[in-house]
Amino acid sequence: MSNAPLLAAEKVCKDYPAPEGPIAVLRGVDFSMAYGELAFIVGRSGSGKSTLLHLLGGLDRLTEGRVYFKGRDLSQMNERELALYRNRRIGFIFQFFHPLPELTPFENVPPPSLMARSPHPGRVRGLLERVGLRGREGHFPSELSGGEKQRAAIARALVNEPEVVFCEETTGNLDDENAEIVFNLLIALHGERGVSLVIVTHDEARARAFPKVFRLRDGVLVPEGLRGEMSHGT
Repeated sequence: MSNAPLLAAEKVCKDYPAPEGPIAVLRGVDFSMAYGELAFIVGRSGSGKSTLLHLLGGLDRLTEGRVYFKGRDLSQMNERELALYRNRRIGFIFQFFHPLPELTPFENVPPPSLMARSPHPGRVRGLLERVGLRGREGHFPSELSGGEKQRAAIARALVNEPEVVFCEETTGNLDDENAEIVFNLLIALHGERGVSLVIVTHDEARARAFPKVFRLRDGVLVPEGLRGEMSHGT
């Protein structure tokens, strides 16, 4: 396996237009992670954490800098290549899971793969069982709890066997019990499947139990690491 990082950002800047002039959200962010690594990004609300995830995931265009996946510059990809990157190489789990209301979890899991390849029904069922939704596959979203919907979102993010999954405040809309269940499930799946995880969270206590932690402050990403030590491999 190459020593090059799986995912890297170099001097990433993102501005948003405003009547009084551009608002700089990200100011020269550097970030990298290896294959199978786990990284947390913390910071106050509105600090640009979600913006950074969207740039790393190819969901938005940066103002300056570069984002690389396996050494390939995302800005040099055409729309088809970007679509393949988003559908085959990465997964996204958002704070709010918006399943199609007329579809069951079994039917909601495959949509991100439609531009890539249709998953085998057995894989979908296996994922739903692994995230604790056995026996709930045929229920509609209105019949599922918030925690069950978020577990279905995890299954959907993993269905194409991505190499990196971005988690955007995945537990932020859940009660404490379900937040604990979903968080522990993510960590377990990371260990079982070797998928790289980038987790944006406001829950700093949970994040600090792991060695690779970054803080986004004033548009700059600062490595903090475990108990204030500098994180390795950044």
